Amino acid sequence: MQLLKDRILKDGVVKPGNILKVDSFLNHQMDILLMNEIGKEFKARFSDCPITKILTIEASGIGIAAITAQYFDVNMVFAKKAQSLNLDGEMLVTKVESFTHKKVYDVILAKKFLSPEDHVLIIDDFLANGCALLGLIDLVQNAGATIEGAGIVIEKGFQDGGRKIRDMGIRLESLAIIDSMTDDSLTFR
Repeated sequence: MQLLKDRILKDGVVKPGNILKVDSFLNHQMDILLMNEIGKEFKARFSDCPITKILTIEASGIGIAAITAQYFDVNMVFAKKAQSLNLDGEMLVTKVESFTHKKVYDVILAKKFLSPEDHVLIIDDFLANGCALLGLIDLVQNAGATIEGAGIVIEKGFQDGGRKIRDMGIRLESLAIIDSMTDDSLTFR
């Protein structure tokens, strides 16, 4: 998606440790016009799938997933990284290690929001090592739902997350795949 790649080159900041800051337009402050185009692009790429639910993980994926859900005319649900008092009923739980935060989370989703009848599209902002996406896949499988695919805004192609997901036979559509990053440049596939 050229619009996204151009924006990454213009406003993205590479930090030590293979961190790409896109907080000025994607995952802190959100450029809603760009998010709208991202949602349209995911709809175009997965238009052949019978999507009934969009799934993401809190927090950065929520805005992207919500806009994408609008184009599919389906509900969006997000897995929470912490138990709270307002969660009730049976829960689906898995563990996810965050690349950015270097922390392991128990990721929780109320079972009532994901059923065996659902055809799920997983949406997230980044794919690096694949831990978050693997956790979401685990939740969908534990619910007995069908995984139609995963849509990622930015994939770090030089890390092994994308390979892991594709090797599982899961359809993975990344809008921008970064092949390499250094302190002063990055290249796309």
